[in-house]
Amino acid sequence: MTQPRTNDQPKASPPGPGRVLAFKVIGVLLPFAFLVLVEVLLRVFHYGYATDLFIAYSGNKDLLVMNPDASKKYFTNASAATVGNVEFFRKVKNKNTLRIFVLGESTTLGYPYFHNGSFHRWLQYRLQHTFPERDFEIINLALTAVNSYTVMGFAKEVVNYSPDAVFIYTGHNEYYGTLGVASTDRIGGSRFVVKTMLLLRELKIVQGMTRMYEKLFGPSSQTSGGTRMKRMVADEQIPFGSERYRRGMEQFKANLDETLDVFQQHNIPVFVSTLVSNERDLKPFVSFRVDSVKHPGFRERFAFAIRALRDNDLSQAYRYLKEADSIYDGHALSQYYLGKLAYRYGDYEKAKRAFQRAKDFDGLRFRAPEEANDIIRQTCKQHRSAYVVDAKAFFERASSHGVTGDALILEHVHPNLTGYGLLSDAFYEALKKENLIATDAQKEMTVEQLLRVMPITKVDSLAGLYKIDRLKRSWPFREALRRDSVKVETYEEMLALKLANRQVTWQAANDSLYVYYLAKRDFRAAKTVMETLALEYPDDAAFYEKAAMLSGEINELSDALVYFQNAFRRAPTTEKARYLFVLYLKQDRPADAIPYLDYAIAHSPSRAALLPVKTYAEKIVKLQTIQKKDTANVMLLNEIAQAYYRMDNRDATEKYIGKIFKLDARNATALALQAKLGHK
Repeated sequence: MTQPRTNDQPKASPPGPGRVLAFKVIGVLLPFAFLVLVEVLLRVFHYGYATDLFIAYSGNKDLLVMNPDASKKYFTNASAATVGNVEFFRKVKNKNTLRIFVLGESTTLGYPYFHNGSFHRWLQYRLQHTFPERDFEIINLALTAVNSYTVMGFAKEVVNYSPDAVFIYTGHNEYYGTLGVASTDRIGGSRFVVKTMLLLRELKIVQGMTRMYEKLFGPSSQTSGGTRMKRMVADEQIPFGSERYRRGMEQFKANLDETLDVFQQHNIPVFVSTLVSNERDLKPFVSFRVDSVKHPGFRERFAFAIRALRDNDLSQAYRYLKEADSIYDGHALSQYYLGKLAYRYGDYEKAKRAFQRAKDFDGLRFRAPEEANDIIRQTCKQHRSAYVVDAKAFFERASSHGVTGDALILEHVHPNLTGYGLLSDAFYEALKKENLIATDAQKEMTVEQLLRVMPITKVDSLAGLYKIDRLKRSWPFREALRRDSVKVETYEEMLALKLANRQVTWQAANDSLYVYYLAKRDFRAAKTVMETLALEYPDDAAFYEKAAMLSGEINELSDALVYFQNAFRRAPTTEKARYLFVLYLKQDRPADAIPYLDYAIAHSPSRAALLPVKTYAEKIVKLQTIQKKDTANVMLLNEIAQAYYRMDNRDATEKYIGKIFKLDARNATALALQAKLGHK
């Protein structure tokens, strides 16, 4: 009988605790490994967009420019993200260059003018003319519809690009800018959540998921009808001191504090401006109903005041408003009217306080409350490398009785051209105060000169006004601001309207304008166009050279020198060197002329003809050195005058003949030289 076979193999033992743990770890990590693999593959195939702040400039790999995709991670709908300026700068900064980055919102970007309307271009122009021997890179990284989150994010990258200083103007968009606490594009209420989401949006997987969501569920509210201003607003009523109000100010303070920490760690000076808004000439957008139980009598007195205003009984209205104010001083519209009447009756301090309170109590928070300026001042005090630029004080000094209104502000927060000039002056003076620039009072372009000569074309100026007119027709300005009429009659007006309506590009508009002015032989206006283009394209020597030639046509030799210097530094040629040494000699600056004479001699086939000019120039430099110590020496003055005459430099010769006659009106040598000039 066959015995049944038995299984003599040992039973499998259960896995040990180590193996179980390993399987669990693998099980947990496997999905993450898969996600990492997908992320790597997406990057290999260049899916999505890069979030780096700067990319190489396509026209010149030695230059960097702001990445047009850098703002996308700050917007839930990446396709609705705003794009900033195209302002390039060198990967390797020249020793002779002062580099400044500018961070902020629409005011910082120069809305509605943009281009040379922006305050940083006013500053660029002033610095170029005050320090023609230096180069200035002022790179504006501001965007519309953003707030301090973008400023903070960009700050963490600009520190790696050798800034000599950073400018910040931000705060008005803290509630309704993207990621703001009352914005349609907000992400919860926690800064931790927002910052985490910003990091995640740098991942290609998250970008892909976002794109898929947009395709499945359609565009966000940001791309639907209405102005961007309206689309960004989720909450039109934020009472002063409310929980949401507090969150907005706390967000602003925390983001600004973190931003300034970054610059302090890198020992980079940062200049933060106080905020400016229209206080005198903008009624509050939203005034909240006053509780008659808590504040009995307010509503009646306010109603009486409004009735008196309608009847043009201003003294009675003022009396009722003051009574209403004594009962409750937190009603925005009441404070505004109180400010208007106090201003009318000459009580300017009371008016200023009332206007400020009206702004603070306005429930629609398109203007930063005064607390934002307090935060700016306090936070800067806590950082050794931070400096307050008190633009608000500059505007108040330039405003009638110290209250800023529509003489400097176009609507609620955006300055007009004079206002942008003042804003640039505030930053300019801050640079001087902190010794980043050392000026010579005799060579410095004053703010008064700047306001007169800043090259902004009629087309740019008008296009800005047309944009504002369109804005005033829409929410929330219909009732708050008087709308100016727009006329379109001249060629500039027609071109400006096309530019405002995006029917022509800015470059094409300037090209057309330049041709138009040349045809009219209006060389001054043509020069303004070329100066405008030189500021827009600071590395293009051709625009500087054309601006220099046109300056010569209208006998503005100082400007010709500035522009020829800039053109020569970018693309040196013998012809430019010749223009420069001739202009310097005309202005009796032989020491400045000699380096350009040397260049022309070294690079010109007709160098022999230039050697005597250099000899005379060197002789004059020596004579001038002696003459400075012996100012009454007529013999020395005669020698200088004769040397200039032999160089055929009529302007300088006449200058020294004039000096001689002041000391000796009958000097024979000078009289003979004058006679020779008369026969030429």
